[in-house]
Amino acid sequence: MLIHPMPDPTIIAIGPFAIQWYGLMYLTGFLLFIIFGRIRIRQPHLAAAGWTPKHLEDMLFYGVLGVIIGARLGEVIFYHPAYFLAHPWEIFAIWKGGMSYHGGMLGVVFAAWIYGLRNGRGFLEVVDLVTPLVCFGYIAGRIGNFINAELHGKVASATLPWAMIWPNVDLLPRHPSPLYQAFFDGFVVLVLLWIYARKQRPPGAVAAMYLVLYGVCRIFTEHFRVPDYEISLAFLSVSSGQLLSIPMIMVGATYLVFIYRKTARQGHL
Repeated sequence: MLIHPMPDPTIIAIGPFAIQWYGLMYLTGFLLFIIFGRIRIRQPHLAAAGWTPKHLEDMLFYGVLGVIIGARLGEVIFYHPAYFLAHPWEIFAIWKGGMSYHGGMLGVVFAAWIYGLRNGRGFLEVVDLVTPLVCFGYIAGRIGNFINAELHGKVASATLPWAMIWPNVDLLPRHPSPLYQAFFDGFVVLVLLWIYARKQRPPGAVAAMYLVLYGVCRIFTEHFRVPDYEISLAFLSVSSGQLLSIPMIMVGATYLVFIYRKTARQGHL
């Protein structure tokens, strides 16, 4: 059985200045966005569309604002509204963790829309380009959650080789759920989506496929995580993460059916 190492959330502190692991993970995600974005725009259909490294750098500026503001507001609104209403100053303490992925995704969507308006690019064109790159930020964020000993998993069998005791919770063996989510919701989705996005797809199809893949994986990994809250839906207990993922799957799947049928009809004309 493993024991969570419980590292100090602060890497280094000099007077009032401190570098936190959580912030470093976000910075890592942004750097990977640029590195793999440069690889992605070399794909023939994206190169033909005129995407350049300068476009990536500009989009990152919008994306950083969108993901930080959206993720924090999502945490406040979706998960702990009563707490933050009583402690409004805590809303700005993002270095302590507490960032909602669903909120961050909405922030990125809004940032992509603003970027497209200001640069003469279609919204679907922008989101199809950046969606696979968003996975890197998700992976980095979940690793940050693990380092901060956040989002602990449900109690697991002591015979599970990677069952882990979280000393800040109790002495029971638990699933290391942030690592599950980094792998399945992040890495597995990234690989599948990257393969899918290598070829030119109908407008919006890459983003829609991400909604489906991420939603399905998130519903699966939520089974191993202690939920922020649960509700009863059709005699089933549904966690907050699953509840927010269901509309993602519905929207993504509906759009994929619509756009491929439309493409097929146009192909017969």
